[in-house]
Amino acid sequence: MITMRRQLLGLGFVAASSLLALNSANAMSGPTAITIDGGPLGQLSLSGGVDGYAYYNSGTSENSIMGNTSNGAYVGSALTELQKTTGQLQFTIEIGSNGGTASLGTPHGQTSITTFSTGPLYAGYLTLAPTDVPGLTISGGQLGSLEGWESGVDWNNANQLTTEIFYVQNSQARGVEASYTTGPFAGTVEFGDGYDSGVWNYIQVLGTYTIDPTNALSIYGAANLGTTGPYAQTFVGTGPGAALYSNSDLIGAFYNLTIGSLNLVPEVQLQYTKAIAKIGLSKAASNYGAAVFADYSIGTTPYSIGSWIEAFTSHTSNQDAATWFIGPNAQGIGASITPTWQYKDLFARADVGGLYLTRNKFTDSAGNSFKYGYGSYGTGRGVFQGTLEAGLLF
Repeated sequence: MITMRRQLLGLGFVAASSLLALNSANAMSGPTAITIDGGPLGQLSLSGGVDGYAYYNSGTSENSIMGNTSNGAYVGSALTELQKTTGQLQFTIEIGSNGGTASLGTPHGQTSITTFSTGPLYAGYLTLAPTDVPGLTISGGQLGSLEGWESGVDWNNANQLTTEIFYVQNSQARGVEASYTTGPFAGTVEFGDGYDSGVWNYIQVLGTYTIDPTNALSIYGAANLGTTGPYAQTFVGTGPGAALYSNSDLIGAFYNLTIGSLNLVPEVQLQYTKAIAKIGLSKAASNYGAAVFADYSIGTTPYSIGSWIEAFTSHTSNQDAATWFIGPNAQGIGASITPTWQYKDLFARADVGGLYLTRNKFTDSAGNSFKYGYGSYGTGRGVFQGTLEAGLLF
């Protein structure tokens, strides 16, 4: 994943060899760390960035999923990270606000320091790297997710708009993890409070096999080992909807293929939550998503193009107030394309995307049918979104 993983800044993946196993050609380069003398702490690296964007959304109204605002401007993210990546005792501290990503088909939002329970501490963990066991690291603290290809920090992705796959995944959470690399294999296991729920019962795994410098296969998974109640405060809220996520099991995989200046990454993901009546989930629910990411750097120019296409389908009970994405039992297809200009640490890009709901209707337990979506009546199937973004990385 390198500059396109779920959390480049503050990811719990702290073994350098694990990171190198996911090297690829990317449409946009992430921050370049500044090396500083930390005195008794040794060599430290400082990196971060700030960006802002303007947006346009079609199909807005008081009844639309997009809300009633068709255009505006927001600060995207403003993050600073300090790391010590050498020696037996290492650390990562990342502070600031985050909010530059928006999944295609959902409203944009202002940057925030209140998304996670740790406030402005977006990531913060200590890492042990014992010299007598090469390739092993153990970390604990506020960690990033091991799930998926896309990043929660917008400038780590080739596109500002993200997929439905990303929308349903876990993000930052408190926990402990162990990472081990040997030869072409790299693996990480993380245990903590999935979806930042405060309930330590969520386990994640990620394994990567680097076939050669241009081919790598990654398989990831997650599971709730207990039950997280509906009143647990998560970054997706509370109630049966939040419980649907925090009690889910997930499995996915992506394949990283580099051909010259082109990087192709197909990804598939299946998520499942069993029926747990006592927390408001009367029937089992599932969500399936597939996407293909294509990122192309145009020779030695400062220009590149990032793009993706996706398809998804979801299933929930008509009796439960729980939805995976957009609405009950939503199904759809989408695409996004992003031309980018980047000169050293400055970048500017435009992202245009379109989503079409192939299913936007459900029937409640009383037999009444309802539609949801976009437009004046909130029943439209399609939406168009566009952003203009600029930022500074260091």
